[in-house]
Parts: sequence; structure tokens; C-alpha cells
Amino acid sequence: MGREVVQVRGVVPLAPDTVWSVVRDFCGAWHPWIATMTEERGPQGARIRAFTVAGEEATYREQQTYISDSDRVLGYTHLEGIRDCEAYDARITVTPAEAGGSVVGWTATVRAPAARLGPICEGTKAVFEAGIAALATVRLPEADVTQQNLPRGEDRGRLETLIFDDLPRLALTVTAAPPPQPSPTRGEGGAEDEAFRSLAGATNSLPPVWGRDGVGGHPARDTLCLFLHGIGGGRTNWLPQLHTVGSIMPAAALDLRGYGDSTLGPRQSTVDDYCADILRVADKLGGRRLVLVGLSYGSWIATSFAMRHPEMLAGLVLSGGCTGMSEAGPDEREAFRVSREVPLNAGQVPADFAPAVVKVLAGPDASEATRQTLFDSMAAIPAATYRDALNCFTNPLERFDFAKLTMPVLMMTGEHDRLAPPQEIRGIAGRIWDAAPRPDVRFEVIPGAGHVCNVEKPVAYNRHLLSFLGRLP
Repeated sequence: MGREVVQVRGVVPLAPDTVWSVVRDFCGAWHPWIATMTEERGPQGARIRAFTVAGEEATYREQQTYISDSDRVLGYTHLEGIRDCEAYDARITVTPAEAGGSVVGWTATVRAPAARLGPICEGTKAVFEAGIAALATVRLPEADVTQQNLPRGEDRGRLETLIFDDLPRLALTVTAAPPPQPSPTRGEGGAEDEAFRSLAGATNSLPPVWGRDGVGGHPARDTLCLFLHGIGGGRTNWLPQLHTVGSIMPAAALDLRGYGDSTLGPRQSTVDDYCADILRVADKLGGRRLVLVGLSYGSWIATSFAMRHPEMLAGLVLSGGCTGMSEAGPDEREAFRVSREVPLNAGQVPADFAPAVVKVLAGPDASEATRQTLFDSMAAIPAATYRDALNCFTNPLERFDFAKLTMPVLMMTGEHDRLAPPQEIRGIAGRIWDAAPRPDVRFEVIPGAGHVCNVEKPVAYNRHLLSFLGRLP
């Protein structure tokens, strides 16, 4: 089996954002050789384009495997249509040209029998050259209707507090059901979803979130979006996301063990304990499948859960981190823990050193209100909880195997994140893209944000999150 890389580079006399607005439309028929184009969806919501080429009978199918609006990068893989092609992975990048305009780079790695490798690569080169030439004159796409119709931050749904009293006690903020809508299959007068009952003082007999049987012709609402906060946060950090995401699917934000209204367990917490808590929440709320959304420490927990239960995840959203300390050596982990325990050992509590922590977490343009929110979250953490989390974080149980990530993944980080800088998270997104068996990865940088990007820039964060959630099955 032979392998060859095809690379074509061209300059287009249009601004990068203009060129990217065309290229990013994976299922747009902007290439001059396209005769017909149809958009399909993979089992987990991946975008697939099925197209024909003028003068040919074959139907080609390709799946989008990577996208980053921040970096203007699009990746895709061949599924069918090229005879005797073993593998075909391509990507397009759009960058500013020094003299103005844009540089478009189009690359494909092809594997095929020796007799077919040359013809496939020659045809690929011709396709790329024709496409880059066409970008100089192509018409701009119509406005992205999906983005326009996303719920706005002010479209606030009702939130409830839920407490699971069995040990350890777990506290959540959950979304109530949206207003009942007429059945799309029965029209006006059809049966409607049952209202979500009040959760105050709810017990273990709590019914599934929003009803799990698709009452009244609606699809079964058994996918739960669960938010996991950072080591210096709490469930209230996710209120802007809960208000918005709750308009399209059931959602909940969990206080991790010892945080907020949740209690610590009888022994030192491990990541397996956190994973057990996630399973417990999913069971109580009827979440047969989950979308886990993590921030920093919560991202590490979410990825750890994905290593253990990939079949349960409809999607994975990792903000401000991913690997945590799982790839650090013993000395680095110990130094991290010891440095952060110094004030605790001196008798201080998190409220005492919260101002210094906020200076590290916040971006340079963070408002006073945002800084106060970050301070309040940190100051509310009991010393015992903070020490417990530090010990858990610095004692990872495994190095992540990204080949296990079979679900769509969205990675985000703040432009000014000192703890999980864009270059680091971009690299991890690339590793997932390389390792996952059928990758479906998106990477975005939140402009102007620091580490807690969902709190600092909720509108930008929610836009990417809702776009991701809106295309999951």
C-alpha cells in the first residue's frame, strides 16, 4: 500500500474572513466541478457531504473531521467514491497573505495501491487547484441561518435547585421544561410534553428530566447536558449557559463533592468518585446519554469519564483544559500541589488568597463584575474541599488514550488563558484529531477571555456551544 501527500498552495485576492466564510461551508457547492450536493449526518451528528461531479456517475461522500473558525482550518476524510482508495484525509487552511489577500493551503494524505496512488493524487491536485482558483470569484454564502436562530443570552428559561440527599449529598441547578409546544406530527391540539415538576426537596423517585418517552410526538428527550465547574468554581458559574442551553435540551450544573451544597465523601476523592457521581446524576435525571461540558478541572473530569464510558456520551465540550495533570511527571504534580497547599498549611482559607487567584484567572479586559464573580466562587470554597480537589487533581489514574473519544468534541479556551493557553489546547485538539477512529473535532479561541471563559465571555462561549449542541442527533 502506497502513501503520498498532495499539497497545493495559492493566493486569493480576498480577505481571509471572506474566503473562510466560503470554505467553512462544508456542504456548500462552491467548487466549480460540483454538479449536485446533499448534506447528510453521521450516527453521532457528524456532517457528511454527498456530491456528484460534472461528467461522472459516481457519488462521493466525505465527512468533516475538524473545524476551527478561530484558526480557519477545515479537515475532512473520504468515505466512498474514489475507487481503490484505502484512506484519504484532507485539510484546508486560510491565512493572511503578506501583501494582502489570503493564502489557501490544501493538503491531502492519500493511501492506495501503487497502481492507483498516482492517478488519485493527480486528480486530487487538479481538484485543489481548480477550487483555489474559484475562490477568487466565488459568491459569498448566504447568512448562516443556524447561527442567526440560536437562542440569545436573554432567552432565559426557569432554573430549579435539586438536592440528592443520599451520601455524599449532591446539589445541582437544573433547567425546567420549556413551554409546551404543539406536536410537529399532529399539529395544533396534539398531546404535549408533561410539565417538569418542581424540584425543590426532590427525592430519589424524581422522574426523568422533561420526560424520556417522547410524549406527544416529540423525540425522546433523554440526552442531558451536564456542566462541571473548575477547581476554583461552583455550579453557579454556569448560569449563563444553563439559561440558554435549557431552551433546546435538558441541562444541569453540578456542585462537585464538597463544593456549594454538595458534601465530601468519607475519604479522599478520586476521579472515579466523580465519574460515579456523574452516573448517579444521569440515572436520577433520566439521562441515557450525556453531553459533558467542563471547565478546567471539570474538563479533566469530563475526559476521564469519556475514557470509562464513551458509549454514554453524545458530545464532549472541554473548556480551559483537558489533560490536567495526567501527562505531568511526579515532580511537577507534587510541586503543583505543594505550592497551592502552602497558604492552607499556614491556616488560610480560599477566601484569603482569592484575590491573587482572580488575578491569574481573569483576562486583561475582565469587568469588575466578572472579577467579583470569580472572587465569590473562590471565596466560597471550604479549605477541606480545596485540599481534597488538589490531591485528586495531582493524583491522576491514567494517561488519556484519545483513541477512545468516539463522540464529537468541542474544545475552547480563552485568548488570554494563562493556565490553558490556546497553543496548548490547539495541540491537544490536533492530537484528538489524529488519534480518534473517526474524529469530529472543533477548536475555538474565545477572544478577550481569560481562564474562566464561560463567565468572562458568555455570549461568545454560548454561540460555539449552541452551534455544537444544535447539530447533535
